[in-house]
Amino acid sequence: MTIQWFPGHMAKARRQVTEKLKLIDVVIELLDARLPLSSRNPMIDEIVSGKPRLILLNKSDLADEAVTKAWVQYFASHGVTALPIDALSGRGVNKLPLECQALVEEMMEKRRAKGMQDRAIRAMIIGIPNVGKSSLMNRLAGRKVAQTGDRPAVTKAQQWVKVGKVLELLDTPGILWPRFEDPLVGLRLAASGAIKDEIIDFQEVALFVVAYLRMHYKDALKNRYQLSNLEESKLALLDEIGRKRGCLVSGGHIDYDKVAELILRELRGGKLGRISLERPDDRFTIDMARVSMDEITPY
Repeated sequence: MTIQWFPGHMAKARRQVTEKLKLIDVVIELLDARLPLSSRNPMIDEIVSGKPRLILLNKSDLADEAVTKAWVQYFASHGVTALPIDALSGRGVNKLPLECQALVEEMMEKRRAKGMQDRAIRAMIIGIPNVGKSSLMNRLAGRKVAQTGDRPAVTKAQQWVKVGKVLELLDTPGILWPRFEDPLVGLRLAASGAIKDEIIDFQEVALFVVAYLRMHYKDALKNRYQLSNLEESKLALLDEIGRKRGCLVSGGHIDYDKVAELILRELRGGKLGRISLERPDDRFTIDMARVSMDEITPY
């Protein structure tokens, strides 16, 4: 699935981030624990180059715990600290101030050597839309300081928020990149809800999800939808799920839009269990997720 989407407010957000960087001590990069690499904006490395960085793997409560541990090890092997968190419940969030202090300790020592007093650490929270930045801000501040929602692009402007005497946080709007060169990246992001549903092909994304679940989470797929035979084609599985859940139109034909929306809604809501859509050693190719829409018989 090729998606090109770079609204004007995202281009503006990138300029704002670049302008504020000179005020920032550490960058907190928020990723989706279910798809860490696919939810990393490749432009971020260019934008925040040279700044100490802490990676937070948010929504870890929805991700496969074993896979998340593998991702923590993956980032550690690249010299980056990654913390699994759940911004909504607060799990793991209390470690953030200490990790930020460790990252800027050398800078603070240089300030002390010059006779300057310690001050709050200035951190920027950055990430793609709908990854949970506003929820994290609210959790850290202990009050509602940022608007939250289950749709991307809720945050439209930057704001500073004080977190005790230790941190001053700068929230930023989510920034997507102009084009997803790897079709799998677009599929994973669409499945997770990071892209507005209005511009995605629900059926294509649902077929990708079914194929991926069949490969890595057979029991979850079979048990949730009471499937009898996972050896069937992806389309046949979609048909069976549609029949089981009553996603039909007159004549008993499958309503593919309805069943596709159902699968994505249940995946995003954790109804299939803790699912990761990406893993460090993934060899899942786009060819394994593809199905021709010509195979679907119009009703």
